[in-house]
Amino acid sequence: MSIKLIAGNWKMNTSLEEANQLIDEIIKNLEDGDLSAEKKVAIIPPFPFIDLVLNKIKTIPNFYVGAQDCSPFDNGAYTGDVSAKMLKSLGVEYCIIGHSERRLHHQETNLTLSEKVEQALNNDIRPIFCCGENLEIREANQHIEFILKQLYDGLFFLPKEKIVKTIIAYEPIWAIGTGKTATSQQAQEMHAAIRNEISKNYGAEIGTYFTILYGGSCNAKNAAELFACPDVDGGLIGGASLNAADFLKIIKSLPKK
Repeated sequence: MSIKLIAGNWKMNTSLEEANQLIDEIIKNLEDGDLSAEKKVAIIPPFPFIDLVLNKIKTIPNFYVGAQDCSPFDNGAYTGDVSAKMLKSLGVEYCIIGHSERRLHHQETNLTLSEKVEQALNNDIRPIFCCGENLEIREANQHIEFILKQLYDGLFFLPKEKIVKTIIAYEPIWAIGTGKTATSQQAQEMHAAIRNEISKNYGAEIGTYFTILYGGSCNAKNAAELFACPDVDGGLIGGASLNAADFLKIIKSLPKK
């Protein structure tokens, strides 16, 4: 079966003091069985706090640090960009690519995202590639077609030996920061469609083992129901990852499969 993952995306939140307190609280309350070779956790803080979080968790097995973005360029005169090479030198293991907020606020195209995917993989960082639809597309019943186009343009150009190093996060845009959440049936429908398409392009074995996360306002109350879906392998957690107690409940909601 696929590896299960809970990734906490702090977005542009926390001060240095707040980041320190939050990661300490999470670590202090982890229990045996919360992490394993089949059940991993990643904290994805803002860039300035990556090293802080990494130093706190580096001795804890199956606990990792990710980045919220990386540059499509290797190096050079790109003021404000952070390269995958820089991130890897810190010890970053995961990188979110194509989050809906980046697509919206920074007009990131699927071509740009494909370049970021390659940069991450070239530096031995696992991309968490985000895909998602807005409410208009959902209500027009075009959501599956829309998501698959994002995947074909931004990810499915990869050969087998590279696609297995990636993760997909489905994030219905209409359920992010709105208080709405996709039903477990809606989440399962999309995750199953994504897994079927992976199997179609890369074979049933890769499709079976591929990790697909749900990323639409998953919280401590709905996590268990969402994670019980057969094709949901964990969550890309936004707001709920900023509350240690809620984030720990979400971690504990992930069943061992």
